[in-house]
Amino acid sequence: MNEIEVHVIAGSKSDQRIVEKTTAVLDEHGIKYAVAYASAHIDPDKVKEIAITSSAKVFICIAGLAAALPGVVASHTTKPVIGVPVNAALGGLDSLLSIVQMPKGVPVATVGIDNGANAAHLAIRILGVANK
Repeated sequence: MNEIEVHVIAGSKSDQRIVEKTTAVLDEHGIKYAVAYASAHIDPDKVKEIAITSSAKVFICIAGLAAALPGVVASHTTKPVIGVPVNAALGGLDSLLSIVQMPKGVPVATVGIDNGANAAHLAIRILGVANK
């Protein structure tokens, strides 16, 4: 089967350096993934389409500033979503707090600011549990 296991979504091409940290870990572990760039604010229909149609078992969403992307993806799927806050302003604290403060019923796991590598490691652990 050629299905992807992790779908990495970044809110902007400016987040590519964090995408690369994420995909390097996934590559190291032989995890099949896809990468998309879509903003929750600028491309909400594209984000919804990815969340609904992706065959991935886990989403990693990389976003800065208001960082709505992980929450929007989580609102459209029951699959695990991992949010990676980006240091775009305020040392990344604005992004971190936006991702951590999800409403009840819309859970998003959150890793450290700019820590795409840890998001990939968490996705691998989630896949390990799902594959047992």
